[in-house]
Amino acid sequence: MTLKGKNVLITGARGGIGRALVEEFARCGANIFPNLRKPDKDFDDFIKELQGKYDVNVESVYFDITDTENMKKELKRTFFESKKPIDVLINNAGIAHGGFFQMTPVSKIKEVFEVNLFAQMEITQFVLKLMARQKSGNIINMGSILGLDIKEGSCAYGISKSALMAWTKTLASEVGVNGIRVNAIAPGLVDTKMGTLMDEKVQEDIINSCALKRLAKPEEIAKIAVFLASDNASFINGQIIRVDGGIK
Repeated sequence: MTLKGKNVLITGARGGIGRALVEEFARCGANIFPNLRKPDKDFDDFIKELQGKYDVNVESVYFDITDTENMKKELKRTFFESKKPIDVLINNAGIAHGGFFQMTPVSKIKEVFEVNLFAQMEITQFVLKLMARQKSGNIINMGSILGLDIKEGSCAYGISKSALMAWTKTLASEVGVNGIRVNAIAPGLVDTKMGTLMDEKVQEDIINSCALKRLAKPEEIAKIAVFLASDNASFINGQIIRVDGGIK
């Protein structure tokens, strides 16, 4: 699959899945605009290596996704003012949280929703202005199987991802007429720092319920995102793609 010359904006690019997304899209020839909250030397070294290896442009965009004004300012500067298109937006940023409802303050639930849903909506709403003008675009939201198979202790994270995936379907039905496709990926437990922060017993239960008896690799999730962004998925819209190794 080639995405040569396509411009891809990826939020939450510094994490495990985020870095895998950056590398996989670079490998397919796309120009990457990874979003980080602030400069990071390790990440800068990583993207310099990718630029040399794949001969693509990688330009970091710095803003906290919950800071609306700065987000708009940086996206205006990077895309609108320079008249660069945004061909693909990947809403990958997110925070994890586990806890039973009675033990979780509503303020914490609001915080999780702010990052995992409302900030993604706000960025998407802004980017859609450009995509609608282009009459083309591709939006990929990073959901979770915990938003599909709700379990105890998921009153914040799981429900926020469930809402994100429901919004995916609604948005897809609204913007398809403008040549814009919207889909979501629902990974199982992934071998990343965030994934392994989960309670060991819960991790063990998830792995035991998986037919492949292992965690997903970040690059396995990234490859699905590349497929959804490519012309090979040109008639896939409004779908939630489970990537869970066969959860029983």
